[in-house]
Amino acid sequence: MKIHTKCIMKLKYLIIASFLIIGVLIYVKFRKNWNTTFLINQDDNGIEVREKGLPVLFYQKKIKSLKGEFGRNSYIHPLYNLKGEILTEDFPEDHPYHRGVYWAWHQIYVEDSLVSDSWTIDNFNSTITESMVDIKGNTVLLNVTSEWSSPNHLNNVPYLKEKIQLKIHEATTKFRIIDIKLTLNALVDNLKIGGSDNEKGYGGLCLRIKMPDNLSFSSKNGKVDPKTHQIEAGPWMDFSANFGNIYGISGVTLFCHPSNFGFPQKWILRQKASMQNVVFPGQQAIAINLYDPIVLNYRLLVHEGLPFESLVLQEKYYNQNTIQ
Repeated sequence: MKIHTKCIMKLKYLIIASFLIIGVLIYVKFRKNWNTTFLINQDDNGIEVREKGLPVLFYQKKIKSLKGEFGRNSYIHPLYNLKGEILTEDFPEDHPYHRGVYWAWHQIYVEDSLVSDSWTIDNFNSTITESMVDIKGNTVLLNVTSEWSSPNHLNNVPYLKEKIQLKIHEATTKFRIIDIKLTLNALVDNLKIGGSDNEKGYGGLCLRIKMPDNLSFSSKNGKVDPKTHQIEAGPWMDFSANFGNIYGISGVTLFCHPSNFGFPQKWILRQKASMQNVVFPGQQAIAINLYDPIVLNYRLLVHEGLPFESLVLQEKYYNQNTIQ
């Protein structure tokens, strides 16, 4: 009888322990701060952020490819509007190396040797070494560290450390703010990055968004018409259209912070079959010195058809924002 009672007690403890383990696993996979409306779903593929039951964005951590080609990671896709409609594209037929919200450069030099092209993902590896995500009050803070390497440089010894910070703010009824901070730290001497080696000079932060027929462009001075080459159009650009089949006009506005190198940056804009790019640094490659990183700050404003006057005010608020 004693032995039977001991067995029952052991079984009870085992059941309780199993429930505790399951609870911990659920907490790790679905992290929620019950004082906010955010939910984080994290696995080996990446990090999904949701708010009030609707998806906000997915950050791709694991390398993703198209039939074994164009393998890439460390970018945002999908990015959603406030109604849960997808704004971005990945592996588009016209340029399969384009990917959601991303940052890339054609020219990456060590010494005088072209070691990588992160735009077309040629001889380029991005290895994520650390990722942390947390809910703090009415914001989600995502920090990712990765190392760039190439088979053309000392058999994949890292030459640059990249730090990415996304700060996702709680949405209002009309818009959501997502702050992006890119920090590029050289790990070797004589490192340089540059855009395409032609007059276009495209490179830096890009948005590969859907491009419906009614896609419109506007900036500080009003409506903007895309051109073949770079254009000077001010410190922000709005892209608005009917991105879905159910709801009306929505948009995403990209703001450049005054602290950025070369502010205000120029733009490469496309009406069809391409990406939208805030150019940095352009055709001429620039050095990233040891112990002196390049830091770039941007803001995405995902909105439900904000009027021009509201976008001008948003620029003012962002310019007054202290970057940490």
